[in-house]
Amino acid sequence: MDNVITQTQTPKSLRSDLALTDLIRMLAEFARERNWQSPQPQKPSISSGITFFSLEYCFYLYVGEVGELSEIFQWRGEVPTGLSDWSADEKEHLEEKLSDVLLYLVRLADVCNVNLGEAALEKLRKNASKYPVDATKRVMVVR
Repeated sequence: MDNVITQTQTPKSLRSDLALTDLIRMLAEFARERNWQSPQPQKPSISSGITFFSLEYCFYLYVGEVGELSEIFQWRGEVPTGLSDWSADEKEHLEEKLSDVLLYLVRLADVCNVNLGEAALEKLRKNASKYPVDATKRVMVVR
């Protein structure tokens, strides 16, 4: 898997519009190659803490990355769509943090046996029902 991930010339099919199922498979293999997969659950005990492979630890890693992402925007005020006033380095840093958040979210969902794609589609269906266009459409006022 590392050879596919680290190739300088990544195949076009992996550069854009990457399927969620491909990302899940790649992350699982990445973890498996490093022996980072979650072990079987154990009964908690006084001496047992959070292990590196636990779902809880995976969740905390995800939350930590979300925190790092929020720091990027924390003191910027209003940020223009497209980040037109950001430097290339600032945009690259944002890309890395967004990727970290995505990767941890996808891995957490996979470890929890949640089909993230199906869950997201179902949530969109629920939101469409909860917020129908006619009842919730707002007109943009530009001053």
